Amino acid sequence: MKNIIVLVSGGGTNLQALLDAQDRGEIKNGKITCVISSNPNAYALTRAANHGVETEVIRRRDFAAFDDYDAALTALLQQKNADLIVLAGFMTILGSRVIRAFENRIINIHPALIPSFCGEGYYGLRVHEEALKKGVKVTGATAHFVNEICDGGPIIIQKAVEVRSGDTPAILQKRVMEQAEWQILPKAVALFCEDKIKVTDGITEILD
Repeated sequence: MKNIIVLVSGGGTNLQALLDAQDRGEIKNGKITCVISSNPNAYALTRAANHGVETEVIRRRDFAAFDDYDAALTALLQQKNADLIVLAGFMTILGSRVIRAFENRIINIHPALIPSFCGEGYYGLRVHEEALKKGVKVTGATAHFVNEICDGGPIIIQKAVEVRSGDTPAILQKRVMEQAEWQILPKAVALFCEDKIKVTDGITEILD
């Protein structure tokens, strides 16, 4: 049974999708054992507590230097025996130490079809604002491994979502969450826990 550690900062809707999938028995050979927040007031912590999941808080501003924070987060994840780390709306940048320590063991969900509308500064509503400005007819979400390039790690799963006439960034954000993010993030986690993701030269292969 793999230990899944989920990193959060806000409301925790993607965390809830993972908890619900776990309750439905969809995540075989894996269990969410700890939720770590960068924000002590994050509602995601309440969601975790309601599910009986252990919680921790680690804030970047409590460390004088970024390297100290990077080392502390790495140590905390190792202490929790993390087999898989899931970024579910985690708004603090990960350092190279933690990324190297857990290579191809950190999964992020991005609210666009990478390589579109991704990279530094592309998070939250801005992703959807830029998609609408560009006039794309299809957007979606991407579950991917994390490397040292922002949104640049190996892609695991993508799911497309229709852009409709009259969409606002908030409406589109909600549709992408409901139709893509909440579906493919638990699926990617399940595939990892069943050892069904193979990474070769930065490309993933989903094994039968």
